[in-house]
Amino acid sequence: MQRFDHSRPDFEPYGFTCQLWTAARMRRPDRHNEIELNLLKHGSLTYLFGGERITIPHGALCAFWAAIPHQIIGYSDDPEYYVVTLPLSWFLQCRLPGALVDSLLHGQLLRDPTPERFDLDIRLCQTWSTDLDLNRSQPDASVRLELHARMLRLTQAIAASKENATCDMPKAYLGAGDLNKVEQMAAYIAKHYQDPILIDEIASEVRLHPNYAMSLFKKTFNLTINEYLTQHRLSHAQRLLATTNRKIIDIAMEAGYPTLSRFYEAFRKACGCSPSSYRKEHQIGE
Repeated sequence: MQRFDHSRPDFEPYGFTCQLWTAARMRRPDRHNEIELNLLKHGSLTYLFGGERITIPHGALCAFWAAIPHQIIGYSDDPEYYVVTLPLSWFLQCRLPGALVDSLLHGQLLRDPTPERFDLDIRLCQTWSTDLDLNRSQPDASVRLELHARMLRLTQAIAASKENATCDMPKAYLGAGDLNKVEQMAAYIAKHYQDPILIDEIASEVRLHPNYAMSLFKKTFNLTINEYLTQHRLSHAQRLLATTNRKIIDIAMEAGYPTLSRFYEAFRKACGCSPSSYRKEHQIGE
């Protein structure tokens, strides 16, 4: 059995995987470009996810976009849990309901509210783990269909638990070539958000005109490139505010903001409070 190691600094793809992990306190956040599913067999995990503390109990399937920095900061009862990763391009091609896609790509962690599915989910994870060990890069049709169906049921369960929830928002579906381009752009931003990168530079990386790159990104993620860049920078800053005593100006610079005023403006707009107020509320004691 493997132990979680979130210390790797790279952003290499995992592809399709399903593995059983044990947990230990993580010193650094993890991030990769797949959609990640977690299913705890027992115990609980507490993530620092995009700057928020979120506790995941056993028995409920959870999903999030792992490009958002996430770090285990606590756990109970020495938990074992399955980690399933789904390639972003495959996920986007599945034509899942827009509400699910938009929620995940806007940095939400979603949890299935129907615990009665737990035994079936465990059996599915056991099957996926065995099958993907044999062929991770191109899983057979049965695995892909089961993963697709499970994501649809997750959408339905979340919608049923929310009053007036809608899960049929229209979504633009792109060809494989365009999906590959937007995935490359998302990965490039996730690697370089701490640098002073420009839209022209991102577009050049995937050999697209800047206007077309912006349009394609917005059509796919329902986020502008600048909004996605800001999401990463703020998540980075929130994590440092919650886990360190570093000066706010140093955190702003490390997160990729050229000036302290720009950082304060973006932070207040997104979080509704100042960085110092956020730190007082969220700082994690050692």
